[in-house]
Amino acid sequence: MGRAHHLTSIGLEKLEEELSKLKARRSQVAAKIKEAKAEGDLSENADYTSARGEQDYVLSRIAEIESILQNAIIISDPKNNSAVELGNKVELTCDGKKVIYTVVGSLESDPTAGKISHESPIGKALLGSKVGDAVEIVIPSGKRTCKVTKIS
Repeated sequence: MGRAHHLTSIGLEKLEEELSKLKARRSQVAAKIKEAKAEGDLSENADYTSARGEQDYVLSRIAEIESILQNAIIISDPKNNSAVELGNKVELTCDGKKVIYTVVGSLESDPTAGKISHESPIGKALLGSKVGDAVEIVIPSGKRTCKVTKIS
């Protein structure tokens, strides 16, 4: 069994959609390869080389997504907002500024969109914390203390 991957229902839908598109693209790439082979000499055929590279990418990404889906653990909506867990949206006050993060699995992590992995330093620091807790977060620029103000 491979590594478990924590996904929200939205993340699961996005991967399933990408897999569907890649499977459709796989047959298009096969047709490109067939056309390029019909042109003759493959050693100097840029269309063939390009199509083979695209095929390699598509096939490896399909395998990767299928493995992820096979080992997916769906993050359900937290039923209890008393302590931070996967799926929670957490409001913090850090150095007088309000910051909001959603704690997600590593595959869906997008810090610029406020989605942080439960495996990241911030995510690890937040897990299990409660409203009113002072949380010490270790980041590359040093330590930062934030206060949990809301969990939803």
